[in-house]
Amino acid sequence: MRAKIGTILLSMLLLLFAVLALWSAIGFIRSGSVIAAVIGVSVIIIVGISIWLITREILFGLRSERMAQVLESEGGLPEDTLPRSPGGRIDRAEADRQFELYRAEAEAAPDDWRSWFRLSLAYDASGDRRRARSAMREAIRRFLAAS
Repeated sequence: MRAKIGTILLSMLLLLFAVLALWSAIGFIRSGSVIAAVIGVSVIIIVGISIWLITREILFGLRSERMAQVLESEGGLPEDTLPRSPGGRIDRAEADRQFELYRAEAEAAPDDWRSWFRLSLAYDASGDRRRARSAMREAIRRFLAAS
């Protein structure tokens, strides 16, 4: 819950900065100077891209959380049983062994969002964040298509 509150507060702060930046950009554009107008348009583009990226990440998190809730209610959310070091790091060799099970499951049921979700968790446990996010995006795409 603390993470959600933090996300909401930071998003509101970003929105405030975006409004102030857009207000300044409009002032640059109205100044009559070509260079100032280019700066103003550039600021508008940067703010637009920033808002799009943050919205995309928030939706990613909300959709991932929704899928986890569905899996948990179905009893399909994998339990975290991986051994950890005293410092809390996951045993990579065991994570890689467990990964093979989830990879095989995703290959056997490529249209099932649940298998992609579990594969994403396995990638994350194995330390491959890029592929974990990619597999989660695939799970989200299939979840939305099934809804």
